Amino acid sequence: MTGSYIGIDLGTANTLVCTKHGGIIIREPSYVTYHSRSNHVISVGDEAKTMYGKTPPYINAMRPLREGVIADFELTSEMLKVFIKKAVGNSILISKPNIVICIPYGVTDVEKKAVQEAALEAGAKSVALIEEPVAAAIGAGLPIKAACGCMVVDIGGGTTEVAVISLGGIANSASLRIAGDKCTEAIVSYIKKRFNVVIGESTAEDIKIAIGSAHPSTDFGVIEVRGRNVLTGLPAALNVYSSDIREALEEPLNAIVDVIKTTLEATAPELCSDIYDNGIMLTGGGALLSGIDTLISEKTHLNVYVSKDPLDCVANGIIKVMQTKDKEVLLSEMKSE
Repeated sequence: MTGSYIGIDLGTANTLVCTKHGGIIIREPSYVTYHSRSNHVISVGDEAKTMYGKTPPYINAMRPLREGVIADFELTSEMLKVFIKKAVGNSILISKPNIVICIPYGVTDVEKKAVQEAALEAGAKSVALIEEPVAAAIGAGLPIKAACGCMVVDIGGGTTEVAVISLGGIANSASLRIAGDKCTEAIVSYIKKRFNVVIGESTAEDIKIAIGSAHPSTDFGVIEVRGRNVLTGLPAALNVYSSDIREALEEPLNAIVDVIKTTLEATAPELCSDIYDNGIMLTGGGALLSGIDTLISEKTHLNVYVSKDPLDCVANGIIKVMQTKDKEVLLSEMKSE
C-alpha cells in the first residue's frame, strides 16, 4: 500500500471520501442530475439532491446506486469522477490515486467488478475493496483481530449488514436489502394510505429525521406535513405524530430485527457467549433513528450500543486501514492497464 491513497464509502444515500491523513474531506449525497437528450451530467452531490423531484421532463435527477449496488454504471462513474477530482484536485493529472472502496457483504463477483471498473473509469490507478461490516467494526473501535466475537449491525441507506467478526474475519454474516430507504418508502406509503396525501421522498426523509421513533419510550410529538391530496388533487397540509411514524416503520424494523436474530441463531455457541458479554454495536445512518437500540435490545435480550459517529464509522474504518496498511482485511485489487 504505497503511493497516494483515498478511501470511498460509496453509499446508496451518501458518499464519503477520505484520505489517510486528512480524514473525511467530502460528504455529499449520492445523487446525479443529467440531461436526457444529450446525456450530459449537470450536477452531482448536494446540488443534484436539491433538484430531486423538481426537474422538468428532459432533466433526470436520480441516485445511481440502489440497495447498496450500482444501478447505473455510467452515472456512478461520472459521480466518482467528480468526487475524486474534488479530493485530489489537479494532482490526478500527474499521479492517479489508489482507491479503497467499501462494498456490502455478500455482493456478487459481477457487482464487485462493476464497482472497481467504475472507479478505474473515474481515474483510479488501482481499486481495492473492503467489506462494509469489517470497515464499520474497525471504525467503531471493535477489537476485530482478537479471539473474541464482535457483532456489528450497519444500517445504511440501501442495505443492513449484520456480521459477527472474530480474528480479523467475518465468522457469520447476513445482508438485508431493507434499511433507511425502505423506512422512507414506508412513511410515504403509510401517509398516502391513512391520510390520502401523497408526499415525496425528501419530505418523508425529513419526517423520519424530525420525529422518527422506533420505540414508544422515544416520542417527539407532532409535525406539519404538506403534500398533495389524492382525492382532490390539491395541495394539502396535515399533522403527523411520532406514533404514526413508529407504526409506519414497524414492518421494515421488524425485518431488521429478524435478520439479527437469524444471524445469532447461526452463530457458533462460543461466539454467542462473547456477544452476550460484549453486546451489539449499531453503525450507519439508521442507527440514528431514536429508540432503535432499545427496540433491538428488547427483542434480543442483549445490550445494544450506538457507535460514537455512526454515519462516519465505515469511512473511519477505511482511514485506519490505510494508516496501518492492513492488507489482510482487503479483498481483491484491480489495477488500471
